Amino acid sequence: MLHVQDLHAYYGKSHILQGVNIAIEEGEIVALLGRNGVGRSTTCKAIMGEVEPHGTVRFKGQDIAGKKAFEIANLGIGYVPENRDIFPGLTTRQNLILGLKPGQKDGSGRWSMQDMFNLFENLLNRADVEASVLSGGEQQMLTMCRTLMGDPDFIMIDEPTEGLSPQMTQKVGELLKEIASRGVSTLLVEQKLAIAMDIADRVYVMGHGQMVFEGTPEELRSRDDVRKEWLEV
Repeated sequence: MLHVQDLHAYYGKSHILQGVNIAIEEGEIVALLGRNGVGRSTTCKAIMGEVEPHGTVRFKGQDIAGKKAFEIANLGIGYVPENRDIFPGLTTRQNLILGLKPGQKDGSGRWSMQDMFNLFENLLNRADVEASVLSGGEQQMLTMCRTLMGDPDFIMIDEPTEGLSPQMTQKVGELLKEIASRGVSTLLVEQKLAIAMDIADRVYVMGHGQMVFEGTPEELRSRDDVRKEWLEV
């Protein structure tokens, strides 16, 4: 599905990604772990074309490095950034409609607006109120659901549980499992190890702009050295 090889990225003269390799197959949930500032979000942005990528980024066999973000989205990649980009002056329902691709009708893909409301009753209760009055957790749910409305085959989700209550965190975890059950491949950037290890098929650990570990959650649990050096505070 997605294969990244020797990916480099820069902010000015700062060399952030230093030869990242990552592969995600169809229907997989892959967690990308690491401390803040090691390049996890930059990896997502480079794949999505929001940061200039240097290296190979292939999606379904097609080289997408250098394409614009909207072109990459139209190929079937969804991206949920960590900053919860909603349209505050529009209603919840209108935000969801904006997630549809040009020419796409609600319900024509794997997800419909009713699916979103069934998964998150809070969004149904606030369907016709401005998104600006939603709580932080509700805004996070809205951002994820709006991206799913575009029916991506592969989705990158950056820190979806950051700042959320335990109840909302559980809801996000349930949605991630539902995404996988519908055949959507997922790259999950997550700080909470318990969530990532519970739902991921494989995990990568990043340190200093490179991957320092790749394996299953079980393999990572057995590697105290990796967790202590690259994950634990």
